[in-house]
Amino acid sequence: MRILVDADACPVKEEIYKVAFRQEVPVTIVSNSPIRIPPHPLIDRVVVSDGFDAADDWIAERADADRICITADILLADRCLKAGATVIAPTGKPFTMASIGGAIATRAIMADLRAGGDVIGGPAPFSKTDRSRFLSALDETLVRLKRRR
Repeated sequence: MRILVDADACPVKEEIYKVAFRQEVPVTIVSNSPIRIPPHPLIDRVVVSDGFDAADDWIAERADADRICITADILLADRCLKAGATVIAPTGKPFTMASIGGAIATRAIMADLRAGGDVIGGPAPFSKTDRSRFLSALDETLVRLKRRR
């Protein structure tokens, strides 16, 4: 089992480390530029090229039933789900095969509105509640996957 993190804009890296240390699960931080990571044998870092979707491609190629992918990127979440991985957003919301279609459709609608010049708000600011929900979701997911093994 391993946690793969789409790390460039991930606001919950510290929370991931905390849960990973407690549950003794390795973590791979994937980014387009070097990101500081704790000096710990469970944590490793992969720096990919700055090419378009390079980090997403790296993560999606390694996603499988033994991986938990942490990303806010809906299209990457879709790719990881199709590969059999468990996917959690930094807000703690799980992406599932049942929910991903709606998320992709909403993303497309919002992109069309922005392209048409409509002024629309972005996502809500990241909150303490999101952080707490994420901690619980990651911990519960790891426990469930360990039981399944």
